[in-house]
Amino acid sequence: MCYLIAKDFNKNGCTAFKTAPGRSLSGFVKRLEEEKNNDDIELVVISRPVAYGEYAPYSFVHSEEDFRSAVLSMSRKKV
Repeated sequence: MCYLIAKDFNKNGCTAFKTAPGRSLSGFVKRLEEEKNNDDIELVVISRPVAYGEYAPYSFVHSEEDFRSAVLSMSRKKV
């Protein structure tokens, strides 16, 4: 198992999704990178949330669609 993290560098905390490594995850990340419109949002895969305190606090979601929605919501630039 691993965790896909979406971090907005202008805000505290991140969104996390527990998933499995592999081609499916790679394709999902690639599609999200193309969809998001904010370079301040970083997508990263980590092994354990407790090892990466710089991303805390974590907000966990339970599906790819929930994660995608969270990332797209984060990536909306404020005017």
